[in-house]
Amino acid sequence: MSAIHATAVVDPGAELDSSVTVGPYTVIGPHVRIGAGTTVGPHVVIEGHTTIGCDNRIFQFSSLGAIPQDKKYAGEPCELILGDRNTVREFCTFNIGSPGDVGVTRVGNDNWIMAYVHLAHDCQVGNNTIFANNSQLAGHVHVGDWVILGGFTVVHQFVRIGAHSMTAMCALLFADLPPFVMCQGQPAAARSMNYEGLRRRGFSPERIAAVKAMHKALYRDDLTLDNARTRIAALADDTPEAAPDVEMMLSFLEQTSPQRGIVR
Repeated sequence: MSAIHATAVVDPGAELDSSVTVGPYTVIGPHVRIGAGTTVGPHVVIEGHTTIGCDNRIFQFSSLGAIPQDKKYAGEPCELILGDRNTVREFCTFNIGSPGDVGVTRVGNDNWIMAYVHLAHDCQVGNNTIFANNSQLAGHVHVGDWVILGGFTVVHQFVRIGAHSMTAMCALLFADLPPFVMCQGQPAAARSMNYEGLRRRGFSPERIAAVKAMHKALYRDDLTLDNARTRIAALADDTPEAAPDVEMMLSFLEQTSPQRGIVR
């Protein structure tokens, strides 16, 4: 038997591993599945077609799997999928997806999500991210691995945030934030690259030098985006070790729409 508090309400249709712990006054709906080792605190509501992996820790007063805040939603069986080893702090709200997109809101593994974070419908969050208190993501936002969002960051719908990037407190994103870039402001403007974060993650000096060269091409040398991409592509020949980083940057820039652009 799962360690379910006597005051919790768990629908008989829910599938909980025998090692799951559920706190007082929590409500879990019929289409919820929760994997081994996950702890759900008191006063949590988990509903909808929600799948939660292993060894997550979900704190009190969070709402996971509620219907999207989208007037077009008409009861379709969309989903919320949460991976493994995530920490979800107090008062977080993660909505299911919508039929206007892939129909799934997805959070990867090993993410540290602080209090009052909102993930709207169809957000796609990678692995090893940190979302500080009150980070707010509108619908269809894509967030890469190792991203750090400062407190009170607000992200417009359909914005993409590249891997290893970082926002300062109260940043407001209307445009795509390329990989490695640190930004600040309302609207957000690029300030530097996340060099200290890369060092902590074991990037070699050669790879960091290549990231510095990408920053120079994008932000320092007054190049058009097309010319900056050409210069960045050449870095793979000069620094073969950094070829995956160059490819990630080029792929991100290739997918940026001219209407939205990148954070400048």
